[in-house]
Amino acid sequence: MIRPYRVQVVLAGLFLLLAAGTTLAFPWFMRSLIDQGLGAVSTPHVLAEKFLELFFVAAALAMFSAARFYTVSWLGEKITADVKNAVYAHVLEQSPTFFETTQSGEVLSRLTSDTTLVQTVVGSSLSMGLRNVVMGVGAITMLIWTNPLLMLQVLAVLVVVVFPSVYLGRRVRRLSRASQDRVADSSAIASEVLNAISVVQSYTAEKREADRFSGATAQALATALRRTLARSVLVAFIILTTSAALLWGLYVGTLSVHAGTTSAGELGQTVVYVILLASAFAVLGEVYGDVLRAAGATERLMELLHTHSDVRSPDHAVQVAWPQNGSTLDLRGVNFHYPSRPGQMAVDDLSGEVKAGQTVAIVGPSGAGKTTVFSLLMRFHAAQSGRILLDGVPIAQMDLTALRSRIGVVPQEAVVFSGTVMENIRYGKPEATDEQVHAAAQAAFAQEFIAQLPQGYDTYLGDRGVRLSGGQRQRIAIARAILKNPPLLLLDEATSALDANSERMVQAALDTAMQGRTTLVIAHRLATVQRADCIWVLDKGRLVEQGTHAQLMARAGLYASLAALQFA
Repeated sequence: MIRPYRVQVVLAGLFLLLAAGTTLAFPWFMRSLIDQGLGAVSTPHVLAEKFLELFFVAAALAMFSAARFYTVSWLGEKITADVKNAVYAHVLEQSPTFFETTQSGEVLSRLTSDTTLVQTVVGSSLSMGLRNVVMGVGAITMLIWTNPLLMLQVLAVLVVVVFPSVYLGRRVRRLSRASQDRVADSSAIASEVLNAISVVQSYTAEKREADRFSGATAQALATALRRTLARSVLVAFIILTTSAALLWGLYVGTLSVHAGTTSAGELGQTVVYVILLASAFAVLGEVYGDVLRAAGATERLMELLHTHSDVRSPDHAVQVAWPQNGSTLDLRGVNFHYPSRPGQMAVDDLSGEVKAGQTVAIVGPSGAGKTTVFSLLMRFHAAQSGRILLDGVPIAQMDLTALRSRIGVVPQEAVVFSGTVMENIRYGKPEATDEQVHAAAQAAFAQEFIAQLPQGYDTYLGDRGVRLSGGQRQRIAIARAILKNPPLLLLDEATSALDANSERMVQAALDTAMQGRTTLVIAHRLATVQRADCIWVLDKGRLVEQGTHAQLMARAGLYASLAALQFA
């Protein structure tokens, strides 16, 4: 993540060294002030000159520190944004299998709280840590130069301090990871409940859900407090031991002044270097805790980045020509079971052929595998065996983007995003002109209700389209599919949410939209089934019957019983 910003890293390092070097130069000039400016032979002119030197050092320190802070903070913001974008883009490429085992609330927690921790460390704490590392090393170097025997004793003590610090640091890191996991648990609960708030309120479960969230928050708090305690012990240990070691060095230096082997200016210089060293170690103790906490958050982010989708585009995808009169579809011995249910076949030895421009209705009892067939066609899941050919090419050999761009989907539960009407319809074809969007809305019989909205096509629809009725949301989804104009259309009972009058209008629009393209319809209504050129009857993932409505009724099999019970 840092590699693209090599120039900024070099600049940050340069300003860091200049700021630290200026800070370390301050005691040197202060020594000159004490020994020469305050001496018996000093004059007001010499005194003013020495103070002016200190002022220039302070001005340089201010300038270099500001430049260091800006460049390091800029790096932190950019890298954090890159991490967040990379994680989000990677998550969007995962197959539904990933989301079956990972709650969306947990993903959101990693994108928000985890990246915020990383941002804090990279943009602030890391800058302070690097600055104090350079200052600490510089202070030790200067102290060894002025009093080598003394500082070698102090350094020996500081080395002993490192080992307990590393042990405590590992515990802080483990607790930080656990703390972020508990925060993600509460975020997942909140996301799930807020997305189903109407159900929660209809069952008067507000108190229960609030208690469940409180329990998750309490667990997160308990883990966070354990992490805070471990980190507090780490900081206290570092400050106490380093202060004791450095005070010993200061005590020995004071004795040398009394003995006449060290001047007052040298003692003052030593005092400032000791203060710089002590403060550097104290800050490093806190920064170390921040870094360890961010390390736990980074592990969670890297887990997402290292997750590989079980469905990916092939390395050498086959280019397929765009059909003019609809796609052909051929399923040959397709078998599939969901990873969470290996013993239950969702699609069992399914074979069937759909010709270009045909409309095929897929019917069957609940759990027969109708929606699974759509998922396999879109390659949301990959079949364990068998082949699916679209326009004569196995879909496993096609680029995912190219495959899905050839397919339009209108789900049973229409999805409307929190944007305007124009943005929602144009989602099917981002480069479409306003005139094309209007034409698609007209074809979906959505023009009338859109014109009655406060700002027409520029009306903001709210979260999940709460300002629209179910039928209106469905017509927006149909207009989106019509605008995409794909050769293969998948309709998951697209008229189920409409009243009788709206259904007639939308069905007419769908009849127009289905002309010149291949259409598969998951159907639960007799009127929809009767319009199909062919009907596939699924039961427990198997294709048990196929034919026209009249042929299947005459056969008096499963379809006839479904027609009598479900379609009538």
